[in-house]
Amino acid sequence: MNIYKTAEVARIIGIHPNTVRLYEELGLIPKPERQVNGYRVFTDFHIEQFRLARIAFQIEVLQNGLRKKIVEMVKISATGDFDKALNLTNEYLLQVQQERNNAEEAIEIVKQLLSSKPQKDILSLKRKEASEYLKISTDTLRNWEMNGLLSVKRKENGYRMYRDEDIRRLKIIRSLRCANYSLEAILRMLNELSSNPNINIKEALNTPKKNENIISVCDKLISSLKEAESNAKIVISRLQYMKTKF
Repeated sequence: MNIYKTAEVARIIGIHPNTVRLYEELGLIPKPERQVNGYRVFTDFHIEQFRLARIAFQIEVLQNGLRKKIVEMVKISATGDFDKALNLTNEYLLQVQQERNNAEEAIEIVKQLLSSKPQKDILSLKRKEASEYLKISTDTLRNWEMNGLLSVKRKENGYRMYRDEDIRRLKIIRSLRCANYSLEAILRMLNELSSNPNINIKEALNTPKKNENIISVCDKLISSLKEAESNAKIVISRLQYMKTKF
């Protein structure tokens, strides 16, 4: 088996030598043996483990413990328990696919809500009543309003009153938030919808604008989940290769 110095590993993987040491500290690679002079000695196993980790961490899907699960998988692979690492990756893959199904289903719910004809102000609810009606907290409702997702008219006494159109909009927001779309993505979609009722909902949710300074995974949720699914399949293939080789 070949052996490598820290600088050689860094050059092969395309990372800084400090990152090599960080991976060791975090338990993402096997602890390397040291020579008499104290220099670390890395092997082909370390090289493959680095490649595995880089693929696994390429897409940071955070919701519902997915990030934690993929980190655990990498650490277990570093111990050489490839069967357990494969089981965890398969669980991760199934969960990513379920998240993607949820995201797609939320879009269908939004389409149904938009296609339904709004009622003529049958509802007239205060904030607390609206939160109870929708089964969300008043803090959540307030947060959505503060982030520009909804603007509610006030009565003469200053109380916000949520009408049928407001409730329908809130149902749309709730459905998308339950599927882990970001507030930024939802706001983008709602803004586009206000100027063009015939927009492609899926495209609007998953296509950040150039002027959006920071783009998170949840700002392009479906495409990110697709990439995470693809990466998980590559990870499974690499784990099977490592199991055979090491």
